[in-house]
Amino acid sequence: MPFEFEKLELEGVVLVKPKVFGDNRGFFLESYKKSDFYNNGIELEFNQDNHSKSTGKVLRGLHYQIKPYEQAKLVRCSKGRIFDVAVDIRPESKTYKKYIRVELSEDNHYMLYIPKGFAHGFVVLSNCAELLYKASGEYNPNADRGILWSDKELNIDWGIDFEPILSDKDKNQPQLSEINHKELV
Repeated sequence: MPFEFEKLELEGVVLVKPKVFGDNRGFFLESYKKSDFYNNGIELEFNQDNHSKSTGKVLRGLHYQIKPYEQAKLVRCSKGRIFDVAVDIRPESKTYKKYIRVELSEDNHYMLYIPKGFAHGFVVLSNCAELLYKASGEYNPNADRGILWSDKELNIDWGIDFEPILSDKDKNQPQLSEINHKELV
């Protein structure tokens, strides 16, 4: 099998480690194979691929979409290095308000599968980073929502010792306690 699927402590979040075939010419890996993902409990169709590039110290997030437009994501860092963060915002979940932080990089080739019901963000640790990610639903600007990256209730350890660069949108997101939880159920 070209992947190792490691279930993390938040229900549904999976660290995917692809098998990398490398030699003096470079490397090859499979970044997605429907049958392997289905056989490991990730049974959904991806409907959109995204590619983002960010300079060093940029923090993007925490983003999610409300029902019926919520998205599961499969995130990988193809250039540079990031800390990727997923926050459980499912009010009925036993891990509600908990988060996971994973380093994704061009060197480790890891991918993070984030199911529906999670807010997602990342911070760039290298001079530049490029992310490629698959989403189960298409982007819908009317369903786009976010939570403040520095929400004190979530107390996310972003693993950084610098002031991150943020968009105006991300600077002004609400706290988790201020969001409409009826949109999540």
